Amino acid sequence: MPRFEVTPIGTVQNERTDVQHSDNWGAVRSTITVDERFGEACLQGLEGFSHVEVLFLFDQLPERDDYREPRPYRGRSDLPPVGVFADRGPRRPNRIGVTCCAVESVQGRELTVVGLDAVSGTPVVDLKPVMVEFQAVDVKQPAWVGPLMAEYFKP
Repeated sequence: MPRFEVTPIGTVQNERTDVQHSDNWGAVRSTITVDERFGEACLQGLEGFSHVEVLFLFDQLPERDDYREPRPYRGRSDLPPVGVFADRGPRRPNRIGVTCCAVESVQGRELTVVGLDAVSGTPVVDLKPVMVEFQAVDVKQPAWVGPLMAEYFKP
């Protein structure tokens, strides 16, 4: 397969620095500072949206060595093993993360969001406004996911 290079468009700043602390992201306020190469108006219009999808890189953890064998979600032996593409964790191919966050404010090249599950210093590779027409309907998931993720976005 061809390789390609991705250049971050900005960086996350918040109070979270421990990549091992993986719950309670719901009230985390983060400011994404977009690189000056995009100009002061690069976020213009985003303030009209309630949410934004933030695509970022899990740059502080290495990829797994081998993806062929399913593993229990979050390494928990009480959960069923899942393949790499049924897991949202950071140790994945290309280490790309994506989270839908509430837009709090837009000022020049600074976007403040709530609920971004990325630690301070994380490189951001793209931002996309959330539009109803792109949202999934009738989402289903295994019964074990709800209890597992109950603490994830809690304040």
